[in-house]
Amino acid sequence: MGQNVDVYAAAESAPWDEVVADAFTRVTRQIADVRSRSPFYADLFDAAGIGPEYQIRDWDDLTRIPTTDKREIRASLAAAPPLGRHLGVDRARLVQIQATSGTTGSPSYLGVTEADIATWNELGARAFYAAGFRKGDVVLHAWSLSKGFTGGVPVVRMLAHLGATVIPVGAEAGLHKILTVAKEQEAVAMCTAPNFALYLADKCMETIGVSANDLAIAKLVVGGEPGGGLPAIRARIQDGWGATCCEVLGNSDIATIVWAECPERDGMHFIGQGLVLPEIVDPVTGRHVEPVAGATGELLYTALQREASALIRFRSGDMVQIIDTDCACGRTSYKLRCEGRTDDMLLVRGINVWPTAVQGVVADFAPRTTGAMRIVLDFAGHVTNENLMLKVEHAPDTPADAHDELARDISSAIRSRLSFRADVRIVPAGELEPPGAAKVRLVERSI
Repeated sequence: MGQNVDVYAAAESAPWDEVVADAFTRVTRQIADVRSRSPFYADLFDAAGIGPEYQIRDWDDLTRIPTTDKREIRASLAAAPPLGRHLGVDRARLVQIQATSGTTGSPSYLGVTEADIATWNELGARAFYAAGFRKGDVVLHAWSLSKGFTGGVPVVRMLAHLGATVIPVGAEAGLHKILTVAKEQEAVAMCTAPNFALYLADKCMETIGVSANDLAIAKLVVGGEPGGGLPAIRARIQDGWGATCCEVLGNSDIATIVWAECPERDGMHFIGQGLVLPEIVDPVTGRHVEPVAGATGELLYTALQREASALIRFRSGDMVQIIDTDCACGRTSYKLRCEGRTDDMLLVRGINVWPTAVQGVVADFAPRTTGAMRIVLDFAGHVTNENLMLKVEHAPDTPADAHDELARDISSAIRSRLSFRADVRIVPAGELEPPGAAKVRLVERSI
C-alpha cells in the first residue's frame, strides 16, 4: 500500500514523470523480447526498420514503432489458427483462453499464462480498491460470465485477489436471480454494465418486492460500455441504488481494467503503472497527444510484461478526453472519460456526433423518459446531410398527449447542446430491447 495516500499499490501515487520513464525502460525490454518469440512482430518490426537493439527514450522514439490494430490481429489469427502468429509462447504454457467482446466484429481469441493472470489480478485489485471495494466485501458479479468474455471469469479472479467474497452470478442469470441473490446474500457491492445497473434498479420492486434502495448494495462499479460517467446516468444509478457508482475502462486484448475512478468520481485514473503503457494519439495523424486537461485522442496500449498474445502499441479504438491531471485522492495519473469508439462516431451535416453524447441528453429527460434510446441509421456509412433519426422510450406514466411536446423538447436540447438536428420519435416504454448480458447498442440500422 502507499504510505501517504490510500491506494492499493504505491506506484499509483509515484511521480508521473518517473512512471513514464520506467515504462519506457520496460517497453524497450518488451519490444526485444516479443520480437524474439513472435513472428508477427518480428516481421512488423523488420518492415519498419526497428532492430533488436532499438531503445525507447521518449514519446518520439515510441511513435516510430508501428501500431497494431484489430484487423491485423484478426489476420494473424487467420494465418496461424487458433491463436495467431502473435501468440508468442508454447500453447502448453497457457492456463486460460479468453475472447474479446466482438464490439468491432466477430470475437477474437487470446491466450494467457499464469503470469498474465497475475498481472490482470493486480490491475483489477488496484481498480476495485480505487472504487471503494475492500477485503471482505460481498460482491455480486453481474457482468457477462459466458463466451469467454474477459469481464467474466477474470474479474471474479481479480475480486478474489483483492480479498472480496465474490458471488459469480453473471448477467445471464437474469433479473430475478440477480436481485434475489443480492437480497438473500446481503451483497454490499456489485459490478455490472451501466445500462444494466439502471435496468436492475428500475425493475427491482416489481421483481422481488423491494426497491434497490432497500438492498445492502452501497458500492457499484460499472463498465463494459460507455455511459457510466455521464452525469445524468450516474445520478440515476446512484439514486436508484442509494449507492456510489464508479466507472472503469479497459480493453479485452490488453487487460480487462486499466482505468478506474476514485471516490472523487470525476474521471478515471490510469492504474496500470509498471504493467501497461497507455498513449493518446491523434486518430488521423498518429501523433502523440500530451495528456493535458481538455485534450482528446485515441487510446493506444502496450502490455509491458505480457507473455501470451502480447501486443505493442495496440489501437484500442476508444476516443477519450482528459478531464484533469490532479486529484485530491493522491493518485498522480491524469484522469479521462471515454467518449466512444472511433468507429461509432457519426458525421451529421458536418458535426461530429457521439452516440453516448446523445444518450446523455436523453438521460436528462428522466422521469419523462426511461432513458432508453436508439439512433436509427437510414443511410449507408456514418455520414449524412439529413436530420438524424432517434427513438426514445417515454416513461410508463407519461400521458399520450405529452409525447409530442417531449419529442420537441428532446430535439431542441440536442440542437442546443450538440449542434445538430434530430427527428425524435417517442416509443412506448419497453419497446427497445432491455439491457442484459450483451452491451447495449445505441445505434441500429434500418437499411
